[in-house]
Amino acid sequence: MKPLILAALIAVNAPLALADTGHWQATWSASPQRTWGKELPLPVGVPTQITDHTLRQIVKVSLGGQRVRIALSNAYGSQPVAIGGAAVALAAPDGRLGGPSRPLTFAGRATAYIAPGAELFSDPLDLAVPALGELAVSLYLPQPTAIQSFHWDGKQRVYGAAGDQRDVTQLPPDGTMEARLFLTDVLVDSPQPRPVVAVFGDSITDGRGASLDGNQRWPDLLAQRLAAREVGVINAGISGARLLSDGMGQSGLARFQRDVVGKPGVKAAIVLLGINDISWPGSTFAPNNPLVQFEDLVAGYRQLIAQAHVHGVRIVGATILPFERALNGSPVQHYHAANKEALRQRVNQWIRESGEFDAVVDLDARLRDPAHPLRLLPAYDSGDHLHPGDAGNRAMADSVDIEALLQGLL
Repeated sequence: MKPLILAALIAVNAPLALADTGHWQATWSASPQRTWGKELPLPVGVPTQITDHTLRQIVKVSLGGQRVRIALSNAYGSQPVAIGGAAVALAAPDGRLGGPSRPLTFAGRATAYIAPGAELFSDPLDLAVPALGELAVSLYLPQPTAIQSFHWDGKQRVYGAAGDQRDVTQLPPDGTMEARLFLTDVLVDSPQPRPVVAVFGDSITDGRGASLDGNQRWPDLLAQRLAAREVGVINAGISGARLLSDGMGQSGLARFQRDVVGKPGVKAAIVLLGINDISWPGSTFAPNNPLVQFEDLVAGYRQLIAQAHVHGVRIVGATILPFERALNGSPVQHYHAANKEALRQRVNQWIRESGEFDAVVDLDARLRDPAHPLRLLPAYDSGDHLHPGDAGNRAMADSVDIEALLQGLL
């Protein structure tokens, strides 16, 4: 196993040298998170182990390019993950390949191991990828593989079958899985470097409430708006994420470097994060935790601002959406309360008026119901009174002032 692990480590470092010969930029992303057991009231939705199995995942990119490479992550795994082969193709509907299946290599090899805690980059592949195009990424896992690292809320069906099926034109849905397994990034090499916007947030950004397989998350819809300007967008949302503390993923403070400023090409970030910091205490998620302090949230935002500016990244703050009646009737109880609402209002006032973000997008003002300002407008509500539906996601994307977002970047 040692030579294969070494190959994986070489593959991780290889892009640093190869990137000097091109303009590698993030065009799609899914932030990794650790799987959980009974400590959270939500099902993981993936098997604990996979053996001799092919997984096909469909991704919609933002930027296009003439070459492509992928990144796989075993960020939270305790054992190496064996990759028996990987392939990429242009995608067609329903898990089908829309073009020839092209094999990927890792440091010149068709197989590799992803070491525990490591990331594995493929070698560059000559493949013309159109802006806003869809790719099918197929991974063959030959050995017993524990699923410890994943992205829970993928909002996209996973396709798969037993054995090495990477080149099969169509695979069936793999049970009811909608997660992202090991696949964390797609990069493209474009003739000229173009800016990338990272949208950093929780389930509202991750797309909870948006249509399955529809690419209707608000970062997807923002990417549509920015395509004509050749600006990329990546989604750095994790459902259940918090700014100050770990939730269903690492805290925003811990992962901002990995998921935003460390991504190639990112020149701007939009931050919509904090509702779970405010609402988890006293709820089913954290019944014994006290309400978070306003001053601590502000200090957290200031840390994100500082990290962004140190890396030359423009950072835009988004106000927190209304959430009265949120998750009523679900297994999660006591998500909303009067003291939590007062804190949300205070935080939003600071985001709007402090002047510390480079710009502000007032999503609260856009999506609230004028007749009941503490609630989402019914037309924008997915039905759980917390997450916007497709129309709400469209309204969020349309709320972004493109000139303010891209000031000084083009």
